[in-house]
Amino acid sequence: MLHGRVGEQATIERLLTAARSGRSGSLVIRGPAGIGKSALLKHAAGRAEGLRVLRGVGVESEAMLPFAALHLLLRTGLDRIHTLPATQATALNAALGLGDTAPESRFLVGLATLSLLTELAGDGALLCLVDDAQWFDQASIDALMFAARRLDAEGVVMLFAARAGFPAVGLPELRLGALDRAAAAALLPADLPPQVRQRLIDESDGNPLALIELPAALSAEQRAGRLSPVGAMPVADRVQEAFQAQIAALPETARTALLIAAADGSGELGTLVAAGATLDALGAAERSRLIEVKGNVVGFRHPLIRTAAYQGAPATRRLAVHRALADALTRSPAVDAADRRAWHLAAAALGPDEDIARELAEAAERARTRGGHAAIAAAYERAAELTADPVRRSGRLAAAALAASDAGLMDRAAALADRATPDVDDPDMIAALIQVRAHREFELGAPLAAGRIIMAGVPRLAARSTERATWLLVEAIRCAWFAGDTQLAEEAAASLRALPPIDSPLVTGALGLTRLMCGDIRGGITRMGEAVDEHHRTGLGVPGLTFTASLCFALGRAALGEEITAGVVADCQRNGMIGWLANALLDHGLAQGWRGRYGEATATLNAGLRLATDLGHEHRVSHLTCSLAWVLAHLADAQECRAKAEAGVARADQQGMVLAAAIGRWALGLLDLGLGRPDAALQQLQAIPVSSIAVLSAPDQVEAAVRSGQPGQAAEPLARYLAWARHVRQPSAEAIAMRCRALVEENEAHFARAVQLHDDAQPYELARTRLAYGEWLRRARRRSDARAQLRGALEIFDRLGSELWADRARAELRATGDVPAAPRKAGDPLSVLTPQERQVVRLAAGGASNRDIAAQLFLSPRTVGYHLYKAFPKLGATSRAQLAAIARSSSTHG
Repeated sequence: MLHGRVGEQATIERLLTAARSGRSGSLVIRGPAGIGKSALLKHAAGRAEGLRVLRGVGVESEAMLPFAALHLLLRTGLDRIHTLPATQATALNAALGLGDTAPESRFLVGLATLSLLTELAGDGALLCLVDDAQWFDQASIDALMFAARRLDAEGVVMLFAARAGFPAVGLPELRLGALDRAAAAALLPADLPPQVRQRLIDESDGNPLALIELPAALSAEQRAGRLSPVGAMPVADRVQEAFQAQIAALPETARTALLIAAADGSGELGTLVAAGATLDALGAAERSRLIEVKGNVVGFRHPLIRTAAYQGAPATRRLAVHRALADALTRSPAVDAADRRAWHLAAAALGPDEDIARELAEAAERARTRGGHAAIAAAYERAAELTADPVRRSGRLAAAALAASDAGLMDRAAALADRATPDVDDPDMIAALIQVRAHREFELGAPLAAGRIIMAGVPRLAARSTERATWLLVEAIRCAWFAGDTQLAEEAAASLRALPPIDSPLVTGALGLTRLMCGDIRGGITRMGEAVDEHHRTGLGVPGLTFTASLCFALGRAALGEEITAGVVADCQRNGMIGWLANALLDHGLAQGWRGRYGEATATLNAGLRLATDLGHEHRVSHLTCSLAWVLAHLADAQECRAKAEAGVARADQQGMVLAAAIGRWALGLLDLGLGRPDAALQQLQAIPVSSIAVLSAPDQVEAAVRSGQPGQAAEPLARYLAWARHVRQPSAEAIAMRCRALVEENEAHFARAVQLHDDAQPYELARTRLAYGEWLRRARRRSDARAQLRGALEIFDRLGSELWADRARAELRATGDVPAAPRKAGDPLSVLTPQERQVVRLAAGGASNRDIAAQLFLSPRTVGYHLYKAFPKLGATSRAQLAAIARSSSTHG
């Protein structure tokens, strides 16, 4: 029976009830040692009738072994891995040491974990109990958090019990506080004198474990109330001291057995015996209720007992036990025995030892085959600490830093990189140190700082590897583009030109982008065009194609941008490249919005925002937020658009992310223009730096200047856009240029030519041109001609779902004496769906199975089925064939 936890038990039972009806949930139970977290997990297990139960416990000494905790949690379900999609099965097998191919991404292991949990739930429900989660290895934490944040309709409940320090962003938490006095009193033995009971209640701080364990540690005098029952020390220390007193009362052999079990961490009975623990000694410890032996596994009744057994032993005995365990593991057939041996040897080391350092480095490389980047970092860091040679030490620190960066541990990666001395001579390691420092700054939202780090390190690297220096300089130019810093771009381009040339469209594109940023529109567009024309060249891969897609925006090549970004998204989804996927979804969402596919763009950008938030990529979160606002500015949700744009701009300004802020300001300017507030629109659009996307937003700036009665303010953006359009030679760009000239010069011939030049690449821009032309004709009192243009604009705006602009077209039609049709809210048949339902329906309409859709969207098959179940009645569909027809109809809308 649990005392004082009625509300907490009810919360858990609600999750279990929901799971039985197919709904998933997760909960982090957080609090200090002894507060009752494990007791609540035990309560959940006792109430889990009809649910399959998986259990995992974190062990501090195993935190350096990749996926050790995940293996423990999933061990009873490993026979179902073969039912997963091939890429997921391969990734999970490799992570758990059951295969020999390293997973492409640590997050793909998380997706495989989600799929396996769904598979293990079957047609029922599943309960995962994770105790002492703060001691899980980082790779296991990544996988389980990725899975937990995507739970939806699988009937899976995940409960995590953890102390402070366990990262669980995005998961609901239940913080356990002290028991009230009544509940505390109920835990104490009834035969204690009242004054002793009151003192224990006061000194225990309402900690259940203290209330249970401290009375047993009282002396006869303390129980009688003649001496103070406890001393003035923290509760956890008092309880640990009580456990140490119990351990001290055991025979020597039992104390040794407890120390071996505490130092080992695995709980494998065979390993403990091989290291010197006898069965009789373990039996004595079990009879004292300090450990539990279940089959071949030894476990401590509470983590503080493990701590007490280890910390209460002299240092010489601890070192001897680690050496004994290392020797025992030499003969062990376990998959991870060599890794455990290396860490025990390191724990027993008294100073630098190259042999042990080498074994740890080998353990790091074995972790690489399993995708355990945090474990790689830990092993190389400890190897460096045991390395006497300064060059070799710095090389191992560099390897640790790169692995920590790959694990997403940016602060730790930078700290490791800073510890490496300048005497590293290996160009791979030099490049790794530069990349780690720059990557941290970039992902934290400081692209200018990232570029400066690259520029500071490139001279030394260029003397050893011109190829690596070249790619880093290309990255520096990309940083300059995001930061809107022409000086950085010019410096990087000058350094790039000074190196022996490398034939690559990425180099060509980077040099072209620099020219464009610095005002050489013709030269920049020419070079970037050459790079984009070679985008089919093999070897570019996802990073290269991502850069190429960004050049398409600067070249006005909307259709090609959408084509490339769609391919990049598909590659990332197919190969599990989740780290790159958030960026790919950003580019693809912008390309879809550029083509007027606003419903698709919203769904794509929302998916990217969710993923970037999960990954902790601050840079992409800001860009996605601003980009989503830009798409919403074309639609009707003015409040959501403004909220996202203002939040995104504030965040981007604070971080020096000029490109993201420019997109957010463009969104605000476009929104104000659509709302008929040209003065406010002009203020936002004029704040966009010329070195970023100002050329793309220039037409809106021209219109805002004209409509606010300040035509003089239109001269500069008009000249800028005309020069750009003349060189990119895209029909839509030429049409928009003519519209801008028509607005400034009030020349009907330019309006007519603009309408004629538009193609189907950007229907929204055609509608804007026809609206502007119709407004001009109405003011010229040519109402009949105006109606033709305005009706054409209204039809396109309605079809695209651009309700703000459709309202403007209706208002203009009414001013001509026409009676326009009522607003068509359902122009896009998929507009009734949520963004995630929309993605699922699109893929289902294309013939993908639920499993295929789940793999692409990083969901479980059950969640995909649930979204389809919700979508069918919304769309009035009863079959996938009908979905396909509806989706085809939607493709002509947004």
